[in-house]
Amino acid sequence: MPNFKYKARDKFSTLVSGMMAADNKEEAAGKLRDIGYTPISIVEAAGLDADSILRRFRKVKLQEISTFTRQLYSLQKAGIPLLSSLEAIALQTKNQYFKIIIERIAADIKGGLSFSEALGKQGSIFDEVYFSMVKSAEASGRLVEILERLSGLIEEDIDTKARIQAATRYPLIAFVTLCLGFLIVVTFVIPRFASLYGQYNAILPLPTRILLAINTVIHKFWLVSIIAAVSAVLLFLRFINSKAGRPVWDKFKLNIFILGPLLSMLIIARFARITAILLKSGVPILEILNLAKSTAGNIIIARAIENIRESVKQGKGLSEPMKVSGLFAPIVVQMVAIGEQSGKVDELLLNVADYYDRETSYMIKNLTTYIEPLLIFALAVMVLIMALAIFMPMWNLIKVFRPS
Repeated sequence: MPNFKYKARDKFSTLVSGMMAADNKEEAAGKLRDIGYTPISIVEAAGLDADSILRRFRKVKLQEISTFTRQLYSLQKAGIPLLSSLEAIALQTKNQYFKIIIERIAADIKGGLSFSEALGKQGSIFDEVYFSMVKSAEASGRLVEILERLSGLIEEDIDTKARIQAATRYPLIAFVTLCLGFLIVVTFVIPRFASLYGQYNAILPLPTRILLAINTVIHKFWLVSIIAAVSAVLLFLRFINSKAGRPVWDKFKLNIFILGPLLSMLIIARFARITAILLKSGVPILEILNLAKSTAGNIIIARAIENIRESVKQGKGLSEPMKVSGLFAPIVVQMVAIGEQSGKVDELLLNVADYYDRETSYMIKNLTTYIEPLLIFALAVMVLIMALAIFMPMWNLIKVFRPS
């Protein structure tokens, strides 16, 4: 996502400037208006400047955002003023970069900005969901309640990521070990056997010649190989970030064996939970769906959410476009339809999120079990290739020395 340099005026007509990530100038202008700024100029940042370089290396972890939100909730619940709460949290924050961010927020509030406007100035540190919920809290006067919901939402994201990392740790270690073993055999073992076989002018079998060719590429053309590999990665990244390539890549991700359905469930569960929480917080449904679309992270699902938004805009409801998209399970569509009829869409959407959470928990729990047969198959194929490459020449030599 490109960065845009902007100049704008706040509600006090004070000139402000900064950097903002957005897909295009129109989206950047919309984000500025959302935080109460009047855009003056928006220019796409060319290359890397000092600020963008610092942001790449000085990041705020999701766990730190969670701790900040939980602490702020506790202090606000205890009746401590917002400014005092922020100053107290800043003193306890170990991440110096995040400490500066919190101090900036406190300084902006002292300068007359609202809490949401101060958050909006911090770029991508606080995402759009966070900003929208705080903005709705200010409008409704329910900051404590919404901070609690935000904290729960962030903790749910952290827990999901932790479970996925735990489930994929063993397959990743096994895969890396397998690749290292293959490289060791190709680099050190096969060449020694080949030199031995070469003394007898025996014709090497195909598996041995393939591994020797790989060995030659590694030793003689390593620089070309690295350049080719880096170029291929850069071209691939450029393709999947292009307008033509992004839909292809996102559709492919949703169709990957095991991981595709899991990714789809995780995105839809988050969509349902965010929509339900924002509805409870008093955010308008069209604004919620627009926000959900921009934070979906997958263009295929984002298009489905856009269709839902258009349906709601036309007064047709949520359930019908959800059914047409094919991304939502029939039981989920039925629950949403019941919610529309009863006027309890937010409660039913939370049930939908819980349903998908249960399904994803089951899939994550059994992820290793699903992936293990594939790893065993890959291991068997690689061992077979290496065994044939080593032992087939031996059988050929036996034929050479066998008396005729």
